[in-house]
Amino acid sequence: MNLNIACIPGDGIGPEITAEAKKVLETVCEKYGHTLTIEDVLMGGCSIDRYGVPLTQETIDVCRSKSAVLMGSIGGDAKTSPWYQLEPSKRPEAGLLGIRKALGLYANLRPAYLFHELAASCPLAAGENGDRSFDLIIVRELTGGLYFGERWTKTIDGVETAVDTLRYNENEIRRVARTAFEIAKKRRHRVTSVDKANVLDTSRLWRKVVHEVAADYPDVSLDDMLVDNCAMQLVRTPEQFDVVLTENMFGDILSDEASMITGSIGMLPSASLNESSFGLYEPSHGSAPDIAGLGIANPIATVLSGAMMLRYSFGLAKEADAVEAAVRQTLSDGYRTADLMPKDAGPAEGLVRVACSEMGSKISERVQ
Repeated sequence: MNLNIACIPGDGIGPEITAEAKKVLETVCEKYGHTLTIEDVLMGGCSIDRYGVPLTQETIDVCRSKSAVLMGSIGGDAKTSPWYQLEPSKRPEAGLLGIRKALGLYANLRPAYLFHELAASCPLAAGENGDRSFDLIIVRELTGGLYFGERWTKTIDGVETAVDTLRYNENEIRRVARTAFEIAKKRRHRVTSVDKANVLDTSRLWRKVVHEVAADYPDVSLDDMLVDNCAMQLVRTPEQFDVVLTENMFGDILSDEASMITGSIGMLPSASLNESSFGLYEPSHGSAPDIAGLGIANPIATVLSGAMMLRYSFGLAKEADAVEAAVRQTLSDGYRTADLMPKDAGPAEGLVRVACSEMGSKISERVQ
């Protein structure tokens, strides 16, 4: 099989971490007899620097012509970067909203699981069964809701007033709900639908449609949970969750919360899918401009995003399993990037600090 993909390295540490994901994908293709074709394109701050806009039509067209997209990180330091002197629609992150809409990427999958080797880094107390194990996935609707609604700021009766519109229709809800239930069928057969139905009309519609979809999946259990309760439960007993289904803004916040209980946001991948097998794959973390160019970034989230690409866009489950196993083995062998090193830890604890490129190489070796 030819894996024909576009790559958006992006800003900050993006070029460093995507280079390591490419390295691992190349090793996978060598081992399993596939070919890999990658075309790099610009988006974000680097696109602003070259073209004056965060997302060009050329980048959209290249991405549409491929089977999948691998992306690094977008944006810079909001306090110092000249990009953030621009109006919001021309800032780096506007490229993210634009490409999601242009590619029809309506379902964002963000897994959160705790590697046994990193249990000591988890900020939570041990669970009821005496350990800290959890494995959940948040399915977030990605192209509707508050982020895509009408918005304006103007002065009314001498008072500056701002409005953001939260809007959903039943078709947007139904398609992402089906994605969540299909994923649950391949996991532990549980969906938790998160909303604010005690307050919001959009959430009441959300709950109604999700229950309609659930009727088509009798082997999958469904629970409703208010978003504020879900935020509490994630740090109390995350092991209770399997698939968490929610709307755009709630999913944005909850998935960041879930990422931090794993010990490092540098560990977590994500996938954004459309109605076909096409997807955009990126780490859950940001561009970390403060460490860009230092060679100390953690590429594991991007490498695991590559594994999700193999699984969801190319149907290569065996190859995806091999990448995930290689990551786990590398951690088990004691290799850590800076963010994963416990304070004052070192060789005496069996841990070795490695650079970004070294971590990519160690994982590639274990794939091979």
